[in-house]
Amino acid sequence: MTPRALPPPHHLRAELNDEVHARPPEPLTAPARLTYLALLCDAAQREASWRMVCAFALRHGAQPPAEGASHLRVDVGAFRLKWERHAEFVRYTFIVAGAGEDGDPFAAPALDAVPADWVASLPGELLVATHVALLPEGQSPDEPHEIADDLFAGNLLIGSAVSESAAIAYMDFRIHPDGFGRLLVRDRSTTRWQAGRIVQRLLEIDTYRMLALLALPVARSLAPVLGEQERELARITAALVDAGEADEPALLDRLTRLAAAIDSRSADTRFRFGAAAAYDDLVQRRIQELREGRIYGLQTFREFTERRLAPAMQTCRSVAARQLSLSERVARATQLLSTRVDITRERQTQALLEQMNRRVKLQLRLQATVEGLSVAAITYYVVSLVGHLAEGLEVAGIPVNPPIAMAVAIPIVAGLMAIGLRRVHRMVAGLD
Repeated sequence: MTPRALPPPHHLRAELNDEVHARPPEPLTAPARLTYLALLCDAAQREASWRMVCAFALRHGAQPPAEGASHLRVDVGAFRLKWERHAEFVRYTFIVAGAGEDGDPFAAPALDAVPADWVASLPGELLVATHVALLPEGQSPDEPHEIADDLFAGNLLIGSAVSESAAIAYMDFRIHPDGFGRLLVRDRSTTRWQAGRIVQRLLEIDTYRMLALLALPVARSLAPVLGEQERELARITAALVDAGEADEPALLDRLTRLAAAIDSRSADTRFRFGAAAAYDDLVQRRIQELREGRIYGLQTFREFTERRLAPAMQTCRSVAARQLSLSERVARATQLLSTRVDITRERQTQALLEQMNRRVKLQLRLQATVEGLSVAAITYYVVSLVGHLAEGLEVAGIPVNPPIAMAVAIPIVAGLMAIGLRRVHRMVAGLD
């Protein structure tokens, strides 16, 4: 069939199409043992993890993951490795076939087949470590209390029939003396891919539960800080009621410092609280996908998480909401006080302008006085010149009486000076 000519593809078409196939479940056949590790990593550690996995794949003749890849599967014969990179963590799943020896699938875990030095050098901080046993029905005790005594050190079990009773899952959500949790899945009628999905969902429930709970210590440590900040805000608002103009700048400084402290801590915790909500949502989705059926006498995974995880998430949501409310209250108080300060400044500015207006009026009066004196002084000097001119004319034989000439010149000179000053005032007023 001749391919048709098509418009140019979007540069993200292949990547977005393949996203639905990212991190597929590993097909599993009972009996099998798995060891699951989830390590909390920063960006540099996630990059180091990718480099380690690339080197591991090349050493065993497998194709390494491409740069930016989020998952890899490698079969080295003795075990299979599934590597997955996420936004905050990296997880490794090691898989070996068989149920182990002596009837205890946890006595010889899959991790025993992996080089110990390679595991010890994995970058990041260990958050979840779980040994998983996938057994056919009949290769483990049937009664929950026998399973608890034989495989879970007598701990209280959480369990249910999953995938419409295609399998039964048991877990105690405890860290055993070897540093690992334990998960037992009894296969009744699953396919290889169905078994892989069941195990992956159960491990993701535990992983996302732990990631969500990372916000709980943050919320607990933040609660007393918020209490002190709320008391400080109450003290400021109480002082604001009776504060005078002289007290307002100091109160505004206290409010801005309080607002800065709240915003700084909010910036530090906003991501953690947001991530906790997202991880909690993932836990609920994975539990829903299990399609649980009750086993008499046992809590289901939904009941366990609702009773244990839900209160912790409610605490985180409450602290986050309390932090947001405090920030908004501080912002309102700051706005109110800023308005008062602005009004005070406007009043002070108005008083200053009135004072300046009075000074201008005084200056105008002084200027008018000075102008009058200037007219008199100029008239005096001009009349004196007229008198000297008349005396010179009289000496020259021209019949002129100097005193009379000076007397006649006084009103003429004074009038001309007054007319000149008025014209100058009009010109200045026209320029304004």
